[in-house]
Amino acid sequence: MDVLNWLFNAQLHIGDQTILWREVLGNVFGLLSALGGMRRKVWAWPVGIVGNALLFTVFLGAVFGTPNPVNLLGQAGRQVMFIVVSIYGWVRWQQAKHDGGAAVSPQWAGWKNRIWLVLALVGGTAIVTPLFQLLGSYEPVWADAWIFVGSLLATYGMAKGWVEFWLIWVAVDVVGVPLLVSAGYYASAFMYVFYGAFTIVGFIIWARIRRRESLTIETRFPDPTVRTDGSNWQ
Repeated sequence: MDVLNWLFNAQLHIGDQTILWREVLGNVFGLLSALGGMRRKVWAWPVGIVGNALLFTVFLGAVFGTPNPVNLLGQAGRQVMFIVVSIYGWVRWQQAKHDGGAAVSPQWAGWKNRIWLVLALVGGTAIVTPLFQLLGSYEPVWADAWIFVGSLLATYGMAKGWVEFWLIWVAVDVVGVPLLVSAGYYASAFMYVFYGAFTIVGFIIWARIRRRESLTIETRFPDPTVRTDGSNWQ
C-alpha cells in the first residue's frame, strides 16, 4: 500500500513545473517496450502494458486529481487500446516463438495495406474528433484524435510484423510533441522527441532484417526459371 501511495503522489519539481513520477516511469516502461520491440522480444508486450496502466492515470488529470487537471482523452484512451492490442500481439508473438521461429519476422505491408493504413489514419481521426470534442478533450482535439488512431494502427502493425509501423509512430510523434507541451505534460513531450529518433532507427533496423531474410530465402530457393548463366529457361 505504501508503494501505491508513493506511486500516485510522488512528484518531481523543476522550477515552477510539477511532473508526476508516474508519468516518468510510464514513459520509461514505454521506451523499454519499444526497445524490446525493435529487438523482437516477446517481453516487450507485458512491459509496455505496465507503462500503459501508469500513463492512463496520468492523462486523466482531472479525474485522478493530479497537479495538471487536464484530460487528454485520446492519450488516456490509447493506453486502454494499447493494453488490448498488446495482449493480441503478446499472444501472436509467443505462438510464433513456440512454433520454433522468431517472435516475429518483419514483412513489408505492401501497397494495399499501406493505402488502407493512410485512409484509416485520416478517416479515423475525422470520426473520432467529434466524439472527443463532446467528451471535452483538450484542444486541438483533432491532434488528440490523430494520436489515438495512429497509436492503434502502429500497435496493430507491430503485432502483424509490418516494417511500416515504425513510420506511423513518427507521424504520431510529430503531432504529439506540440500537443503535450501545450497541455503541460513535459515529461511525455520530451520522451516523444526521443521516441521520434528511436522509431526512425527501429524502421531502419527492421528494414535491414527484412532485406537480409529476403536474400537468405532467395539464396536457399533460387528462381527455378533462371539458369546459372543468367538466361531464362523459357
